[in-house]
Amino acid sequence: MQAMILAAGLGTRLKPVTNELPKALVEVNGSTLLEIAIRNLIDNDFRRIIINVHHFADKVKDFINKSTFAADIFISDESDLLLDTGGGIKHAQKFFDDSPVLVHNVDIISNLNLKEFYNFHLSDDALASLVVSNRESNRYLLFNDNNVLCGWQDVKKDEKIIVRDDVKLNQLAFSGIHILNPHLIDLFPKEKVFSVIKAYLKIAGTEDIHAFVSNDLKWIDVGKIDSLQRAESLLKSFKLSP
Repeated sequence: MQAMILAAGLGTRLKPVTNELPKALVEVNGSTLLEIAIRNLIDNDFRRIIINVHHFADKVKDFINKSTFAADIFISDESDLLLDTGGGIKHAQKFFDDSPVLVHNVDIISNLNLKEFYNFHLSDDALASLVVSNRESNRYLLFNDNNVLCGWQDVKKDEKIIVRDDVKLNQLAFSGIHILNPHLIDLFPKEKVFSVIKAYLKIAGTEDIHAFVSNDLKWIDVGKIDSLQRAESLLKSFKLSP
């Protein structure tokens, strides 16, 4: 099974820690976010892992080169231009084989059973599957009762994008973990820099993108300084640390 870790971000919300360090190498319980993500993937039988880099790219490369992981690891280098989540996946396309790719944000820690999620996608007929939950957020993905993606909403800015009309749309919060079939990348926007949500919304008008609803998910976005301590407690609670 193959996966991609999105690790190229600037980590601006984690300043001043990320003034001298990439977000991927910020530590929780003595382990970097990148190592936590890699070991979680390996524990779930992923043996081909692609990591994109931009901010302090050389430090991430050095970390990988000095580490020993039971997986083939490839670096998708975005040093010249940060491509955002969708652009980053598109840029890494050359590293993918024909099997579905699990994409995981480096700053997400959760107890999600990644193998179970992967098997769900294999048993489904969707081109992509997105892990979502019924939790409070400023932004939501909108799904119909069949869990097919129909739109997006920013409740704080009162903005909404609808790509499929439906009588009832359900608000579900995205977790930063998803799976896509590699040939779906051919339908991504033509530009270089774009978010993967923009790509999914572009495609969802004509193709099925499904929700994987996990309401009992223990999950945290380690994106801000005040989330680091909560991440330490959460990580200890389900023993994801190496």
